[in-house]
Amino acid sequence: MTDDRTPTTDPSPGTRASDPGPGGAPPAGRPTPLSATPPTLRRPAAPPRHPTDQRRADRLAGRITRGGDGPCYGLVTDDGREYALHGTGLGTFATGTTVLVTVGPADPAATCGPGIPVGIVAINVVR
Repeated sequence: MTDDRTPTTDPSPGTRASDPGPGGAPPAGRPTPLSATPPTLRRPAAPPRHPTDQRRADRLAGRITRGGDGPCYGLVTDDGREYALHGTGLGTFATGTTVLVTVGPADPAATCGPGIPVGIVAINVVR
């Protein structure tokens, strides 16, 4: 809806307060938009007290150390922890394969060798 005081055409570029002037610079007397100035980051005074990357407690990533067609597998994570994995019908994994494993409670009846016993909920090869 317009009235006789509302212009019917847009003003030419650079004449509105929000339009940049020639060369993309703001008109004289106008401050530079905040998005044109990158923020200055300060160096932290000390390392964080708590990990900044939250890990899921039910996920493990590492290399298979005892492979085969299951149901028992061995896994060593990058930090050197050894796990005794147990899960039926999950496939064949060769020794040295890098995997991502979603784990659950260990089956008390399963004896899968040395390492922390855990049950396998899902296992995927990392490529």
